Amino acid sequence: MSDFDVVVIGGGPGGYVCAIRAAQLGLRVACVEKRPTLGGTCLNVGCIPSKALLQSSHLFDEANHGFAAHGITVGSLGLDMKTMMARKDEVVEANTKGIVFLFKKNKVTHVVGSARIAGAGQVVVSGEGGEQTLTTRAIVIATGSEVTPLPGVSIDEERIVSSTGALALAKVPKSLVVIGAGVIGLELGSVWRRLGAEVTVVEYLDHILPPMDGEVRKQSQRILEKQGLRFKLGRKVTAAERKGEGVSLTVEPAKGGEAETLEAETVLVAVGRRPFTDGLGLEEVGVEKTDRGFVKVDGDFQTAIEGIFAIGDVIGGMMLAHKAEDEGMALAEMLAGESAHVNYGAIPSVVYTWPEIAGVGKTEEMLKKDGVAYKVGKFPFTANARAKANGDTDGFVKILSNAETGRVLGCHIIGAQAGDLIMEVVLGMEFGASSEDIARTCHAHPQLGEAVKEAALAVNKRTIHM
Repeated sequence: MSDFDVVVIGGGPGGYVCAIRAAQLGLRVACVEKRPTLGGTCLNVGCIPSKALLQSSHLFDEANHGFAAHGITVGSLGLDMKTMMARKDEVVEANTKGIVFLFKKNKVTHVVGSARIAGAGQVVVSGEGGEQTLTTRAIVIATGSEVTPLPGVSIDEERIVSSTGALALAKVPKSLVVIGAGVIGLELGSVWRRLGAEVTVVEYLDHILPPMDGEVRKQSQRILEKQGLRFKLGRKVTAAERKGEGVSLTVEPAKGGEAETLEAETVLVAVGRRPFTDGLGLEEVGVEKTDRGFVKVDGDFQTAIEGIFAIGDVIGGMMLAHKAEDEGMALAEMLAGESAHVNYGAIPSVVYTWPEIAGVGKTEEMLKKDGVAYKVGKFPFTANARAKANGDTDGFVKILSNAETGRVLGCHIIGAQAGDLIMEVVLGMEFGASSEDIARTCHAHPQLGEAVKEAALAVNKRTIHM
């Protein structure tokens, strides 16, 4: 029997950040994680390993197709998948070990095992050494999410894989069908396309990347098609059958019609993620969930049961690691008696394809639906000097501002380093910046960030370099 102020269930981005911040504020904290390593899906089989492979595959693709334009010639190019995967694993290990260090530094007790809430203030942990009960003032559910299954398609992590399997393929498949044109599907589809696979993306909707800005979605599709990805939009996969060394898929129009068959060596199921709450005992203790399985919480992240809280993917909203981290920080500060909040209107989303795609705040579609009067400022990277020098001129920056006040309502970028560029606008939105504030801020030359300034200038039709 161990006594704590806070017991966090889940060692992913939301959970481990909440645990560390609570410990920094002087609370006695334990973090329970069923994996032997910390970091959750993100660090182990999600964000981090996928970015490692995106970087490696990008370099391979540049050597294959981009170096010549810079006057760099290479001989016969080889691909060592074993080394590439080993590097990916080393990146994951370094990050997960880093959290172990941070736990020790901040005196967070790390408990390995599966947790079950026995009641308010009691968490039973089942591990290799048997069961132990942790008593606490506050319980934080930070168990994240898992792959959403697709009816008629059975994942075996060999030929029909989830994102986890797609990060560990032993060789490049000759053909890959990706089911789902969201972030995960496009990122992993890009990895294997760059390495030589023929990639077809099947999407139920008539567009890719919901709920990104419509103009960004269209431009993204055009660029990805140039890179070799093929899209079948408005289609649904109704069945998958293993046949020898491949998979046969039955694909039908989403609105009804004649079915077709697609053959592929490997199939990636990437239709989304759902909250993970199995085995937590939530029903027994009275924690309420939505009809989609998300844990219901109030504005302070508290469930229907006093002393039991939840954060991150398991409560829904934007299912992003950094959103979970912010919620973990805010909740830890609340539990320590401080004031905190999360500004959900200024949380960026990034797709790490090449070029990157990033968005924050409202899209044009949202503003039109809400009847908000707005102005648009847009600037293409083809007119940016640094983008020309780099040879990365695809894409644009688009800023949306309130037509009356000038306040920035949203920003959408497709282009090299979009995920970094958008942070200037995210910070501006946190402080209530107007497009004029950004336009009158001096930007270094030559930099890609000048495109952000020019887009802000474009809101009032006064761009300089176009």
